[in-house]
Amino acid sequence: MEPIFPFNFMLIFSFLSAMLLVGFLIRAKVGVIQRYLFPSSLLGGIIAFTIVNWLKWDTKIFETFAYHFFNLSFVSIGLTPTPPEEKLSAHESRDSFLGSLWMGTVEGVSFSLQAFIGGLVVAIYIFFGSTIHKAFGFLLPLGFEEGPGQALSFGRVWEKMGFQDAAMVGITFAILGFLVAIVVGIPLVNWGIKKKLTATGAEELPEEFAKGYYPPGHEEDITIRQTTHPANIESLAFQFAMIGIAYGITYYFTWWLAGLIGGNMGKITWGFFFLFGMVIAMGIQWLLKVFKVDYLISVPLQRRITGFSVDYLIVATGAAIQLAIIGKYIGPILIIATLGALVTLWITLYFGRRLHSFNIERMAAIFGTVTGTVSTGILLLRIVDPEFKTPVVKEIGFMNIFAVPIIFVLTTVVNLAPFSWKLSAIEVTLIYFGFFFFFVALLKLFGLIQKPKF
Repeated sequence: MEPIFPFNFMLIFSFLSAMLLVGFLIRAKVGVIQRYLFPSSLLGGIIAFTIVNWLKWDTKIFETFAYHFFNLSFVSIGLTPTPPEEKLSAHESRDSFLGSLWMGTVEGVSFSLQAFIGGLVVAIYIFFGSTIHKAFGFLLPLGFEEGPGQALSFGRVWEKMGFQDAAMVGITFAILGFLVAIVVGIPLVNWGIKKKLTATGAEELPEEFAKGYYPPGHEEDITIRQTTHPANIESLAFQFAMIGIAYGITYYFTWWLAGLIGGNMGKITWGFFFLFGMVIAMGIQWLLKVFKVDYLISVPLQRRITGFSVDYLIVATGAAIQLAIIGKYIGPILIIATLGALVTLWITLYFGRRLHSFNIERMAAIFGTVTGTVSTGILLLRIVDPEFKTPVVKEIGFMNIFAVPIIFVLTTVVNLAPFSWKLSAIEVTLIYFGFFFFFVALLKLFGLIQKPKF
């Protein structure tokens, strides 16, 4: 008998939830997975990929889930103010300002060199007669540095402009980026620990960190502050309601802007939905502050919503990958991803060794960020700074002041150059080679390239 209401949406949510729990169980029981700290969402995404392709399910709905969870995470970030206790102190300010500036600028260096490598490989393919799309390689920085949501978002836009399977290629690069963050990042930070390069000294990670769950009787340190009385409205519902308002405003703003601009640039506008959403959410946060009701924002709850969105984003991304499509591009994908991993590691080591302080801590944070997400950057940082005694964890948030405008410019160019400007792969590649030297020059100008510390 047919159900009286559609269940497709909730059944997909149920499937993704099951995959998350399977990933959680694997992390809790398998030693090698614990040693490499594989997140449950990534494990669940890999298993979901296997099941979806084995059963030959349509993956479009998983792409839709991933896209919206990606946008939700940025809206939630925009609504979350920085608590006073997490702001940089006067003692930390100068050193941490430079550390944040370094990480934000290195994001520009990494994006540029990843785009250069991806574009160069594609240009060589085209030179030898391949029909590969000229923008293929530029999905590497979108997947590695910007993560699955942005790779999927812009990939879907590029498909409307003639790049077949762009979204699928983009999210494949993103998943490979997460694997690089873990498989390369963990040995990198362990090397730093063995060389005694950490500022606070190595400490054994607690068992719950490795296994991924707290034992019975554990007392949580963080109190989830409720800002509304449950007799009126549940605090979690109130936090989601603010996100929903911001999401709706963002939709109509993007729809209006895309129509106003028109053409390919209008289509590209939808790829920036996440950024518009974050800015609009920040505007709502500002309005609440103006009317002196910003205390209604619960920072811990909003951060839980951000984490929730990222977990489902990653598992949905894994489920969205179609093996049949990726098989057609497996050669260039593996070549570009491997070279991208190597140059990103080189960037981290070369510039990290020449930083003024907290070298290994900042290296861990930036390597995880430019191959996965901020979450993987924090995960790697936690290994070398288990108690977050250094100011680097604060700098990860503060670096966005520098990174957001840099990444906005770089992603705008990577969208316009191959499509609206009609430039060839090699021409776009040379632009990003120029960006690479520009950001290196900025690091030198700011005094952030010094003699190697080790």
